[in-house]
Amino acid sequence: MKRILLLFIMGWSISLMAQTYIPPIFGKDSLNTRMDEMSRLYVPPQRIMWVSHDSLVQDKEVLLRPGNGQPELSKTSMCVLRSSEQDTASILLDYGRELHGGLKMVLGAAKPWGTAQVRIRFGESVSEACSPHNGGKRRWGYSTNDHAMRDMVLSVPSDGQIEIGSTGFRFVRIDLLSRNKTIRLKEVPAVMRYRNLPYLGSFACSDTLLNRIWETGAYTVHLNMQEYLWDGVKRDRLVWMGDMHPEVATVMDVFGQQDVVEKSIDLACSQYPLPQWMNGISSYSLWYLIIQYEWYMRGADVDFLRKHADYIKGLIDLIDPKVDKNGVANLSEKLFLDWPSSPDKVGVEVGCHALLIWALNDAKKLCTYLGEAEYASKCAAIVKRLKRQRKSDNGLKQAAALMSIAGIISDKDACKTLLNGGAQNFSTFYGYYMLQALAQAGKQDEALDIIRRYWGGMLELGATTFWEHFDLAWTENAARIDDFVPAGKADIHRDFGEYCYPGYRHSFCHGWAAGVTPWLTRHVLGIEVMEPGCTLLSVTPHLGTLAWAEGTYPTPRGILHVKHIRQADGTIDTTIQAPDGIRVILNK
Repeated sequence: MKRILLLFIMGWSISLMAQTYIPPIFGKDSLNTRMDEMSRLYVPPQRIMWVSHDSLVQDKEVLLRPGNGQPELSKTSMCVLRSSEQDTASILLDYGRELHGGLKMVLGAAKPWGTAQVRIRFGESVSEACSPHNGGKRRWGYSTNDHAMRDMVLSVPSDGQIEIGSTGFRFVRIDLLSRNKTIRLKEVPAVMRYRNLPYLGSFACSDTLLNRIWETGAYTVHLNMQEYLWDGVKRDRLVWMGDMHPEVATVMDVFGQQDVVEKSIDLACSQYPLPQWMNGISSYSLWYLIIQYEWYMRGADVDFLRKHADYIKGLIDLIDPKVDKNGVANLSEKLFLDWPSSPDKVGVEVGCHALLIWALNDAKKLCTYLGEAEYASKCAAIVKRLKRQRKSDNGLKQAAALMSIAGIISDKDACKTLLNGGAQNFSTFYGYYMLQALAQAGKQDEALDIIRRYWGGMLELGATTFWEHFDLAWTENAARIDDFVPAGKADIHRDFGEYCYPGYRHSFCHGWAAGVTPWLTRHVLGIEVMEPGCTLLSVTPHLGTLAWAEGTYPTPRGILHVKHIRQADGTIDTTIQAPDGIRVILNK
């Protein structure tokens, strides 16, 4: 009886903690307030990377200790920064991993007492945190404040605290600008702002590098799950529908059904009402259809699908007259897949043609689930016209991958392009679809080798989240992002990038690069959704050269557990624990 009472009290207490209380003084005004969906985590620095002068920066190790966030009048156990007429006291801090949020400074008494001016620079790399500001223009070798402030000058108090910044970073440089001034830093934790969610999905195998890659992709998307599903936490803190596709796949496989996805889809529809294309890009409206289909298959949320029925039908009506009787599509003058493919206009056109077929095939299924037979037939008719066009991938891996997934070229033909040069000419966004096409062709081993080289290549350079773009050619004689660049070495952040991401503008935490995480879940563990709501799943192990692999997979009815172990005779022994109401087909 006591145990039951205790459990009741604990449950009641947790329920109270989960509720939101607004001070009564707000009265009716509380209806106009909005709660912060995010949680905050105070993260102390892990390393002191550098100080300008040992004589001007004393007791710096104090900053590595966990603190309590409370200023103190005591002048002991604090890091002291002193400036002179000529010299500036500076310190560079490493927080150990990419974060989203800002910096909290807890300060003691200044001398002379009063405010002091400091410069704060956030960086995703050591070199970015130490770089000069661009003065408002995008210039090579200079950092930007685009989308988020990462370089600012501000006044800080004596015997007080202040929080600064909202950006993506791992490193912070603090410069004391006031002349002939002393300030005391008691604590300088990073303030990480994130969704407080459990990792329901998991992946582990006999290759520890692949395990790190899966985890890094999951963490990359987790950081971007802010009020909405962003593309990057430093730059492109926006909802981009095409970029969301690999992110949504990651969310589903790691966190399960999360309302941030539906909120983001709703927001995009309100920002770009028909007849506009999503984000002003025709291909991104096609990704909308694909995301809607995959989201419905995972969660079987009929209400959300019906909510978007008019938009889905309206989009089909928009597309229909733009595909002529010969199957030539003219959705818009400017077509886009991803930035690295942009110079190949022929390949991009072919890729967009294939993407249109993929999207309309998914739209046909959506219309069937909605009971819209007329629109399902309309989708089939458009696809029939589109398939009258016979085109080559023009040697573009992005195009070959989409053509394979859309079923308009053979897996064998796609692999001729996809495996040419291995991981060369991969891209962080469309690499997901290149891997998908390789898996479709039964080339899991080759795909795993590419994953190790390409996504593993970022980890070798110090990455803790995956980047907006990456090219293996950049790695030649390149220094890591988590240290100063030695003379004669290339700066992987400053010296590379193009299009919208030159130099330090390059985002080192970009959600579209995380598709490798759901790929490992779906093509090594081999989990595939066969019926809406995951009521029927298929499991097909693809260990390749791996000795074993195991993981979990969130479904609306609970967590699926899968484990594959290679036996001495080469066969795979599989153990599956499925939630009630989930049927699983095991394919050997």
